[in-house]
Amino acid sequence: MDTGKNYEVKDINLAEQGRIIIESAEMHMGALMKIRNRFENEKPLKGIRIGMALHVTKETAALVRTLRAGGAEVAITGCNPLSTQDNVAAALAKEGVNVWAYKGETTDDYYRYIKNVIETKPNVTIDDGCDLVSEIHKKYPELIKNIIGGCEETTTGIIRLKAMKKDRALRYPMIAVNDNNTKHLLDNYLGTGESTWDGIKRGTNVLVSGKTVVVAGYGSCGKGVSLRAKGMGAKIVVTEVNPFRALQAAYDGYSVMPMDKAAHLGDIFITVTGDIHVIKTRHMEAMKDGTIICNSGHFDVEIDYKGLKKMAKGVREIRPLVEEFTLNNGRRIICLAQARLVNLALAEGHPSEVMDTSFCGQSLAVEYLAKNRGKLPIDVITLPDEIDTHIAELKLEDYGIEIDELDEEQKKYLASWEEGT
Repeated sequence: MDTGKNYEVKDINLAEQGRIIIESAEMHMGALMKIRNRFENEKPLKGIRIGMALHVTKETAALVRTLRAGGAEVAITGCNPLSTQDNVAAALAKEGVNVWAYKGETTDDYYRYIKNVIETKPNVTIDDGCDLVSEIHKKYPELIKNIIGGCEETTTGIIRLKAMKKDRALRYPMIAVNDNNTKHLLDNYLGTGESTWDGIKRGTNVLVSGKTVVVAGYGSCGKGVSLRAKGMGAKIVVTEVNPFRALQAAYDGYSVMPMDKAAHLGDIFITVTGDIHVIKTRHMEAMKDGTIICNSGHFDVEIDYKGLKKMAKGVREIRPLVEEFTLNNGRRIICLAQARLVNLALAEGHPSEVMDTSFCGQSLAVEYLAKNRGKLPIDVITLPDEIDTHIAELKLEDYGIEIDELDEEQKKYLASWEEGT
C-alpha cells in the first residue's frame, strides 16, 4: 500500500494509467462535461466540502473532477470492497484529492476509510448504499448540524434511507438521485443489464445461449439483466415478491415462479433485489452440478455466501474471484465475486455513457442542495422534474439528437379541458 498525507492507495505509480482511462471515460460523458464547463465559470460549490462513498471508477473520477471544478473540496472512499479501480484511485491521489481506496479492502480498512472521509467534516455527503450516511448518524451526530444534505446513488441506499425516515432516525435532507428517470431508467436498466453480463462473461466465458437464467428481482435492474440474457438466447425465469412486477415479467414472456422451484431449473442465477438471502443454502443444495450464481445488487447479502462456505466440503479458486464450491451431494456451485457486485468486481461497472446521466444527477443534486440550504425538509427527496429533463436534454445534445417542440396550438390544447370530441 502507498500512503500519503491525504491518501491510501494500492500503488501510486499507477496514476498515469489512471489519468488516461479517466480521460477516455470523459470522452463519452459529454453531458457531464457541459455541466463541468458551467461549474468552472460559476463556482456554485465554492466553500463546500463533499464526502463521498462511491465506487472508485474512472466515471466516478469524472464526477470528482466536476465537483472540484465547481469549487468543492472532495474526499472519497469506496462503497464496496471489490469495486475500486486502483489506477483511478492513484490518479485522484496525484491530483490532490483526498482518497482512501483499494480493490480487495478488508472490512477494517473499509470502515477506517469511511471514518477518514467523515473526519474531513463534509457539508454534503454522496453515498452509494448508505454506509457513509449510516456511520455519520450512528457515530458522528455532532457533525450533522453543519451538513446541508446528501445524495444517494442506488436502490439499496434508498431502501435504507426510507427505513431511517420511518424510524425517525434521519437527521438531514437526502436527495434520491437513484429515483431520477435519467438514473434508474437508464443506469439501472441499461447499465446493470450490460455490465452484469460483462462480469459473468469475463469470469466464466460461459455460453449463455440455451441456458436457463434465473433472475431474482424484476425492478429496473432485473428487467435489464433479463432482456440481455434473452438477447443472447437464454430461457428466462424470474422470481419476485411483488405481484405487479411478477405480472410484468409474465407479460414480457418469462416464466415466473418461486425460488424453491427455480433452484432445480437454473444454470445461471443472478440476484438484483436489494434484500437478504434471496438465494438460501437450501436453494443451492437443490441446484444442478456446475451452476453459476452471482449478485448484482449492492451488498453481498443477497446470496447466503457464508452459508455456502460453511456447508461446502471443498472450495477452490478457478481464477481470481471465481470460486468452485463442492457440496456434500457432490454437486459443484460456481460463485462469482464472493457474492459481491459481479459487474464491478469482475468487470468495470456500467459504461461511461450511461454513468454520464447518473453523475449529471449527482452534480446537479449537490448544486440544488447548495442553492436550497436550510430550505429542504428532512426527508428522502426527489429532484424537480425540470432538472431531470435538463439532464436528458444535455445527453440528447451530446448525441446530436433533435426532437419536436410543441407549437402554441398544441400547448393550448394540452392546457385546456373544454375541447373534446
